Amino acid sequence: MTQNAAPRMLEGIRIADMTSVVFGPHATQMLADLGAEVIKIEPPAGDIFRRVGANPETPDMGACHMTLNRGKEAIALDLKRADDRAELRELLAGVDVFIHNVRGKAVDRLGFGYEAVKAINPDIIYVHGVGFGSDGPYADYQAYDDVIQAASGTTTLLPRVDGNPAPRYFPSLVADKIAGHYGAQAVLAALVHKLRTGEGQFVEVPMFEAFTHFMMVEHLCRATFSASPTEFGYPRQLDPNRQPFPTADGHVAIVPYHAESIERVFELIGAPELKGDPRFATLADRVKNMTHVYAEIARRTPTKTTAQWVETLNAAGVPAMPVRDLADVPQDPHLKAVGFFREREHPVAGRFREMRPPVRYGADPDRTLGFAPAVDQDGAAIRAALAERQPRA
Repeated sequence: MTQNAAPRMLEGIRIADMTSVVFGPHATQMLADLGAEVIKIEPPAGDIFRRVGANPETPDMGACHMTLNRGKEAIALDLKRADDRAELRELLAGVDVFIHNVRGKAVDRLGFGYEAVKAINPDIIYVHGVGFGSDGPYADYQAYDDVIQAASGTTTLLPRVDGNPAPRYFPSLVADKIAGHYGAQAVLAALVHKLRTGEGQFVEVPMFEAFTHFMMVEHLCRATFSASPTEFGYPRQLDPNRQPFPTADGHVAIVPYHAESIERVFELIGAPELKGDPRFATLADRVKNMTHVYAEIARRTPTKTTAQWVETLNAAGVPAMPVRDLADVPQDPHLKAVGFFREREHPVAGRFREMRPPVRYGADPDRTLGFAPAVDQDGAAIRAALAERQPRA
């Protein structure tokens, strides 16, 4: 069978995507990777995130855009213009999903709130990506990754670990990306509901609530059963000694998670006497005193190289991996073997590096990914198709 001869898993699903920056585009990128037809709607100047990490020769084809918007079509619409608003209404009449992250009052003024769009397309799935849920006091606030990390308590995690009281951001757009995953999940769940019932619906995906939910899976911890503010935070994650261990030539991550693996590690680091240490006598003692387990490991790991520890520990069934610099990750032998990174030639941006989608599906094993579009790249074709389907008066 030739590549992609079978229908893609989301083939036939049409999504009008009027999101920008990371949260919404990441959600729709995952759906485009699965075969959905995603039409990126942006102003004539393009999504502002297009320019992040761009080369001077192709300023609208930045590094993050190449990933976040791959496989999408693109049309530029100026919604201040009546003609462009009319084109958007025509487009929405023929899609399964409309997703956007325009603030509620602004989108209502433009004439594209849920009720207005439902009047155009009664069974549409209308997904609104918002910063904060619409029934709360922050509903009209703008949201970016930094403010969500701050509001969710995430910026107070590192101070709990290292004792430096200054709140700090994780150096990643982690809140945006997690909200994007919740957004993709929301679209898929609504599509399943529509397939079962024939009904569309309004779906709200609030970034603050999504990320707080994600972070509190473990960090609600004992506060699940207590009103005490001191009970928040998963102790294992906040242990200051739970860090990569120094080796003769770098650092290694070691996870002595179970009682048996702790005993094995004591043997492997050449300290079998620790098994008789009163701090580690029982499983309960070991769990209670894990910070001391980590400290004892760290005292001994400098005796070997990182490669030696990784080989020795994994052979004994103890999870261990080398600590790599970000720049070295593309050379990881496992990622190279599975083809995670690859290089391709983009018709506009030239040679670029791409990550393969991490999840593999037996029904769609050889996915061919599309390219990120230039601004209004498909505008003429989309307009022509709309005119053919529904000629204007």
